[in-house]
Amino acid sequence: MGELLEFGRGALHGVDLTNPVVHAERDLRAVWRLLRERSPVARHPVPGGPGFWVVASYDLAIEVFTGLDRFTSARGNNIATLLRGGDPAGGRMLAVSDGPRHKRIRRELGRAFTPQALAPYEERIAAGIGELVRGAVSRGDSDFAQEVARPIPMAVVCDLLRVPETDRPALYTDASAALTSEAPVTADLDTRLARNQILLYFAKLVRSYRGEPGDDLLGLLVRLTDSAVELTEDELLYNCYSLLLGGEETTRYTMSGAVQALAECPGEWQRLVAGEVSIESAVEELLRWTTASMHSGRTALCDSELAGAQVSAGDVVTVWNAAANFDEAQFPDPDRLDLGRTPNRHLAFLHGPHICPGARLARLELTALIKALLTYADSWEVTGEPTPVYSTFMKGLCGLPVRFTPRRGARLDASTPARTGRTGDSGSDH
Repeated sequence: MGELLEFGRGALHGVDLTNPVVHAERDLRAVWRLLRERSPVARHPVPGGPGFWVVASYDLAIEVFTGLDRFTSARGNNIATLLRGGDPAGGRMLAVSDGPRHKRIRRELGRAFTPQALAPYEERIAAGIGELVRGAVSRGDSDFAQEVARPIPMAVVCDLLRVPETDRPALYTDASAALTSEAPVTADLDTRLARNQILLYFAKLVRSYRGEPGDDLLGLLVRLTDSAVELTEDELLYNCYSLLLGGEETTRYTMSGAVQALAECPGEWQRLVAGEVSIESAVEELLRWTTASMHSGRTALCDSELAGAQVSAGDVVTVWNAAANFDEAQFPDPDRLDLGRTPNRHLAFLHGPHICPGARLARLELTALIKALLTYADSWEVTGEPTPVYSTFMKGLCGLPVRFTPRRGARLDASTPARTGRTGDSGSDH
């Protein structure tokens, strides 16, 4: 794969990172390795446009993520929006804003993700994942991506945002279409429609709860509109949108990727079963290995040099977490899944001011998944071709057929997996 790359005046040719098919159907680790060796900051051409910079190394990723005086997120954080001229949510959504206001809103939002705030959800998360895994193992054959990885993250984030259960299927459909596609080609209009549907939904939901904001994440956001922060209506809706996609998409792709990886590396699974490695270190390595969020984009604020590359003000700079997480300089033998890897300072949740606010919640869900697999499954194998999603931003599977072998003595039944949503929800007309 490396031989397909050419470097002319620091430009990258031969691999089109703006093509979702490239990410879905190719293993790019050899490409990233060649970039780190020859041009860790390479220019990616775009027909009819100025192109963008590609950052492939760990240290340079950290430099960009922490270089707030040189790079901004306010114009967008992914290739698609940046190449179209910028994100309409820029400056109004936490993920695509910077400066003192970003810091203040993030600090307030962080209160919803402290251990104390998440404690009431932890038992329900563990119970929901346990029931789904037990059901899948008892059936033997399962599409893990659809039957286990898909329901849980959506249920959890919808609990936090107080979305009634009857509204969740339609919201899931829109969320899935907002960042990824199950087909190699998708209409841009469909993507924009899905995103607008999510914003419209939250506008209705917020109105219905305005008089009783509650103690959950949605309630916190609503209260911020009447606080000294003075969160605007646009900021409220855009951050609901961001939290939904961030909490749902990345976690389910990481779950499916983790199960696929452990099927392909049964020795690592056995180390976990034998207690030779901790669940905590296994979670971190599986986050590194899957890296569901492939890149994060920035815009240069000024002319500067980055590893010898002359970056001009206004240039788009993309940091590829999927590359940095396999950088040999940071991770010895990076192409080997090592559940005992320590230290493991991966960038699956980014780094610096824009590190994912829901990282603790994602770790809770992955921990619950591993514990459930240890409880109910002895082993499993992938029985068919995994089905990837197509995106330039997210990497994951929408289909993963597996066959489980139950753990001896595990208490299994064929009952329907337990519901994981908030009890008492009767739905609404949103």
